[in-house]
Amino acid sequence: MLKRALAMAVVVLASVVLTSASPAYEIKPRTPDSAFSGKLQPDILGLSSNIDASKAGSIFESHARELGVAPQATQQKFGSSNITYVSVMRLDRPAAPDHAAESLSAAFSSPASGNLAYFISRDLGFLGGQQPTKAEMIQRVIDKYGTPTLIGDGVIYFFYKGGKLVSVKQKYTPANAADALNAPIAPRAAVALNDANGHGSCVAMLKRAQALTDRSLDQLNAATTETNCDGLVAVGLSPGTSPDRVGKAVFTVIDFKLATSAAKIDSEALAAQKNDASRNSTSNAPKL
Repeated sequence: MLKRALAMAVVVLASVVLTSASPAYEIKPRTPDSAFSGKLQPDILGLSSNIDASKAGSIFESHARELGVAPQATQQKFGSSNITYVSVMRLDRPAAPDHAAESLSAAFSSPASGNLAYFISRDLGFLGGQQPTKAEMIQRVIDKYGTPTLIGDGVIYFFYKGGKLVSVKQKYTPANAADALNAPIAPRAAVALNDANGHGSCVAMLKRAQALTDRSLDQLNAATTETNCDGLVAVGLSPGTSPDRVGKAVFTVIDFKLATSAAKIDSEALAAQKNDASRNSTSNAPKL
């Protein structure tokens, strides 16, 4: 398995994201497929699936300074080579009397597939006196991401397939969007998100992905293998001090297509690196 071939360590995020102690092995990156392209690049605080760990590091460091916390990074070793890279970035600010809790995280593929972000999430809390209304938050989300595919069960969903935003013919207005948020997902809309065999709804895939404690490519792909969409954006809004207020917002961007493509590229690159290491080991054997 891919994750067994990678050694991990948690460190304070540094400006150097990809390092190699030896030039003996060189990775030749390949660009994975993606659910998003061109102007269709949904992001969270500037983090999207076309951002590599090097660029993401600057975003994390900047936001961490604003919050007064230190970002953390998980480093992994590429196979048996001396190449290490950042696979996860995270920052956390605990709740305090003068501010609510906030966290931000991103998972990245290996440098063989560009070290790109494929799973980005942000949990944003609001203090009691600073909680926006649900109507205000819904409008902010729509202004940023466009027309939702679906609203219901406390979540605003945007699903992508074939380079486009999926439509299930649900019409939302400022007047009915908040009511839709508080209501269950419309049954017809939910069925329309399944594949021809009645499986793969991205609503279910999102729940599986969010439940993962290990968001590595192996684990994400295993949990969402039936997904019927290429990518998603979801914004969950939890009630605050009153039913019409938002106490917490959970933002999620997942590029399933990139995760699948990157896993294949990474696996092939690890196999090539293993073969290269084996050849070098043989060539160093003494002549008899």
